[in-house]
Order: sequence, then C-alpha cells, then structure tokens
Amino acid sequence: MFFIASLALLSCKQQQSQQATTNMTYRPLGNTGLQVSEISIGCGGFSKLDTAGSIALMDMAIDSGMNYIDLYDADPKTRSNIGAALKGRRDKMIIQGHIGTIWADGQHKRTRDLAETKAGFEDLLQRLGTDHIEVGMIHITDSPEEWNELEGSPFLDYVFQLKKEGKIKHIGVSSHNAEVALMAAKSGWIEVIMFSLNPAFDRMRGGTIPWDEGAFDNLQAGIDPVRVEFYDYCATHKIGVTVMKTFGGGGRLLDAKTSQIGVAFTPEQCIAYCLAKPCISTCILGVDNLDELAADLHWLRATEAEKDFSAPMHNQTAQGDGQCTYCNHCSPCPQGIPIAKVNELLDKAERDGLTPELQAQYDALAHHASECTHCGSCLTRCPFAVDVPSHMDRAKKIFGK
Repeated sequence: MFFIASLALLSCKQQQSQQATTNMTYRPLGNTGLQVSEISIGCGGFSKLDTAGSIALMDMAIDSGMNYIDLYDADPKTRSNIGAALKGRRDKMIIQGHIGTIWADGQHKRTRDLAETKAGFEDLLQRLGTDHIEVGMIHITDSPEEWNELEGSPFLDYVFQLKKEGKIKHIGVSSHNAEVALMAAKSGWIEVIMFSLNPAFDRMRGGTIPWDEGAFDNLQAGIDPVRVEFYDYCATHKIGVTVMKTFGGGGRLLDAKTSQIGVAFTPEQCIAYCLAKPCISTCILGVDNLDELAADLHWLRATEAEKDFSAPMHNQTAQGDGQCTYCNHCSPCPQGIPIAKVNELLDKAERDGLTPELQAQYDALAHHASECTHCGSCLTRCPFAVDVPSHMDRAKKIFGK
C-alpha cells in the first residue's frame, strides 16, 4: 500500500511540476479518473508530415503540457506517424482512438461491419505500438436511428469485449447531433462524448441537428435547449465531454468572411467559450504544423481580456449554410476525389482569388472535381448538409478540371 501511495504521490508531484512549468491546467475527464489538459491535439496534421516532423510536433505538444490526443483518422500514415512520435513515451499521452473507422482504397471510411471494425482497430494498436488506448470512441453517430441500431449489435458487443480485455479503458462516442449526444449521456455506459461545440453551433435553431438547411437563418442569443440539457446532464453526472470543431470547423470562426455568425473570433475566445461550460474536459485543436500549434498555445499565456468572448457574441448575423468543415466524413468517394481537400482549395480560391500555388496544389491531386458523377453518396454521410456536387462543379469551373 505504501508503494502504491508513493507512486500516486510521485505522479501527482510530476503533474504539478509540469503544470507549473507550462501553465497548463488539467481537468477531470468525467468519472474516468483521468486528468486531461484543457487544450489537446488533434491528429490531422500528422498525415501531412514525415516522421521527423511528427516527432517535432509531438515534442511541442508534450512540452506544452498537452497529454490528450484524438485519433479518428484511419490513414495508415497518420497512425504510423503518431506511433513513431509516441515511441518511448507512450505514457505521456492519453489516446482517444476511434472504433469503426478504416482506410479503404486510399480513403477514410466509417463502418459498423464487424470484420472491418476489428481489422481497423487492430491496425490502430499495431501502428501506435501499444496494447491499449484509454478511450475507445465509437466513431460518429449522428442520428437517433443510428444510436438505436447500436443496441444489441455485434459492433457494440465488440466494443464491450475490448473494454473487458483491457484494450480500451473507457467507452466513448463522437457525435455532431445534440439529441444523439444526450441519448448517449443518458445510456449509463458511455463515459466520454466527443461533441462539436463553438459559439456558432450553440445558437442555431431549426432542429436537433444544428447544420440542417436554414439552421443559420434564425440565430438567437440563447443556446439551443437540447444542448443546454446535454451540457447540464453531463456536468451533473460527471460524463467527460471533449470538444471538436472548437474554431467552427476548418477555422471558420477565426475569419469574419467565413464565420457563421458574421464576426471573427480569436482562438483564445473560442477556447474560453467552450471551457466556460462545467462539463467540458478538453478542447481538441486541429493543427497542421508547428506554427499553428505555437499560435494555439498562446492560450497558456493569454490574459483575461484576450479570453473575453462577450464582444463578438453580440453579433448574431447568419453567414452561410451547408459549409464544408473539411472533416472527411463524406468519404469514401466512389471516384476517389479527396472532397475535403478540393473544398478547402475551392474556399481559398473563392475567398482570396486563384493563385499559382493553389492551382499547383489542386493539379497535384490524384483525382479532381471534374470526375464527380453527382452520384450523391457523399450527401448521405456529410453531417453539415454541404451540397458537394455543386461544390465540385464550382471547383471544376475555377481550376479547369
């Protein structure tokens, strides 16, 4: 007992030392017993870096005090890069890994097929070089029907089996839908929920799915009642909530031209807005490189004035509907088009004008918008009601193919 208590005391002292060094604050992840950094890192950037770059990005994250990472991406390169970056220091990061996401024909795919799910999860562990992850996140459940289909399914039996075997320590689910998130919170067996939260999404009306058509047409000062109930329930019952889309998806809230409420927020204001809710454990920030991570880490030195989000919240003007957040949930495209990347380049070209650099990036893609057949398969998976075929038509017109 003395040895165990000594280890616990040492762990506590180490965390306090790290916190004192980095100014990072840690919060409980619900009732899991885990303490997580209030800002944490997403996985997107690791697919764009080589091994050395991935290690450098992880160095900065860990040195800053970050101890939590979300890994939804099934791209083998992403998983292998993160595995290499964590080699020899696996204990420095709490991993939130997704179950039900695989890499098929060079594209991300959400699945509930048991054989695919098992292969995808074993690949995750192998590439990370670990025998377990702390949070096993059921990947993207965005409708009540999908949630109800989980009950008694072989997929869910497998998730419970993973926890029994110790391959996952806690069960979570990711969702963009407040109604589904509330159902998950009330299930009694979900311990962590990854949820899309920011000042714009909170204030949309017109349905339980905040990106329904016309959702931005009637923004109100008050938060959607379903979201209020979800936040309160999680706070009361100590269910951990990890935040995705902190900056509006693709950083939209950081630019007045793309902000869904017509005014730009700073990263500090967005983070402060989310962390103001008692149920929130950590904001997961997507970064592509060291410069972006360094900019986000200004949060650790930000003044209270810099964190004050009251001024931009006075603006309730709707700006846009069905905007792509580059989340890749629309994949896989039967034609192999990297839809999220095409939309990202399209948005930049339409906002700032077509440049030789943008054209070169577009030309380098293996498949282009002109290959879109308007089959509509992406529309069934997009959680943000993006009219992908029309976006592909616009991209073809701008980029020439």
